[in-house]
Amino acid sequence: MALAGVVLCAGLGTRLRPLTGLVPKPAVPLCQIPLIRHALGLLSGAGIRRVVVNVHHLPEAMAAAARAGADELDLDLSISREPVIAGTAGALREAAPLLSGAEAVVLLNGDVLFDADLHALLSAHQATGALATMALLPMPNRARYAAVELDEGGRVRRIAGKFGPGGEGLTPWHFPGLHVIAPELLARIPATPFECDVNRDLYPPLMARGLVRGLITTGAWRDLGTPATYLAANLEVAAGRLDLARFGLPPPRRIAASARVDPGASVGEAVVVGEGCVVPAGARVDRAVLWPGTRLREGEVLVDAVAAGELRVAAT
Repeated sequence: MALAGVVLCAGLGTRLRPLTGLVPKPAVPLCQIPLIRHALGLLSGAGIRRVVVNVHHLPEAMAAAARAGADELDLDLSISREPVIAGTAGALREAAPLLSGAEAVVLLNGDVLFDADLHALLSAHQATGALATMALLPMPNRARYAAVELDEGGRVRRIAGKFGPGGEGLTPWHFPGLHVIAPELLARIPATPFECDVNRDLYPPLMARGLVRGLITTGAWRDLGTPATYLAANLEVAAGRLDLARFGLPPPRRIAASARVDPGASVGEAVVVGEGCVVPAGARVDRAVLWPGTRLREGEVLVDAVAAGELRVAAT
């Protein structure tokens, strides 16, 4: 089956400001590796060689990060530029000319970390004949994410409590932003409004006909949307608690090879220190991430925080 991937990277990353004033959220470093590289590696591991990445916020930086990851993986990459953010469905509509010939399109968010089994999702999509198949996870504890509700046959009947026909006896699940979409759906995306959403504007008419299905899957999923969750994901990866094999990545380095930690500096176990960083004498670092090239001051204390150049962002 001819496959293509679309990685959504156009968002503003508002919850991660001011860090996303420096780089787009899908390009932030996760244990030295840009986040977008993980999404591209996931697609590559499933045999997908053609990928489209949409860009809007800091578009040149986002495109450069995507190209670097695609070159490493020998992917055929196209950049879809959105002067105005088009939304999830609008992104597919704008990218449609770049997806010609694909028999299925894998759509995923570029600003999260999701160790998904794409082979299982693609197999389920083929087996059911659905026009769209959504990967679903158990709802995280104490989470307030909008639920995707399934009937007993695995058909999606309601999204976010209001979209779709609904029904009785439905089970709520968490949607981590990964779908497989049949190419004929691309022609159904309306031209107006320009910004339109897959779950709100594309799927509801199909749900009543049983053409949108969900697959309950497994895999670590992390939302890196806030400084606190971004720090937590970095420390999990650095500690080896998240397996990177599905992304085609080696075990992470907690402290980059080119980083300099001077005698008299205190660096805890729960840290990520990027390439070219300097931790001088008297500085203390714990539960923190230092972006590449960051130089701390002598005697500086960085705890529960992210340092990016001159920027310091509390992550509590």
